[in-house]
Amino acid sequence: MSIPADLKYTQSHEWVRAEADGTVSVGITQHAQDLLGDMVFVENPTVGRQLAQGEECAVVESVKAASDVYAPLAGEVVAVNEAVESAPEGINQDPYGAWMFKLRPADPAELDGLLDAAGYQAHVESESH
Repeated sequence: MSIPADLKYTQSHEWVRAEADGTVSVGITQHAQDLLGDMVFVENPTVGRQLAQGEECAVVESVKAASDVYAPLAGEVVAVNEAVESAPEGINQDPYGAWMFKLRPADPAELDGLLDAAGYQAHVESESH
């Protein structure tokens, strides 16, 4: 299973990439998309929406199940990836390249509280036992 070392992770299987402009890109991990299977639908939050950390804010739906996506950090949605809305299979093909939405964090220090790659790997392994 691929877990890029340059990203942060949540226990609910979102990945977070810090961008140079101070925003963060958010998507779902390879583990999450492996569990869900072939994506058929993505619903992103609306641009301008204020999110609390841990708030349900998006939905991914596969042939197997629908799953909520949670805000990894509090902040404002500043962009959504319309490409994954029109072609959800992009998440299956490249889960770490197919970001879903971007946030401007209310408190960038919250990023430090997320899991690193090793912590996320340990979390995934503990779930599967």
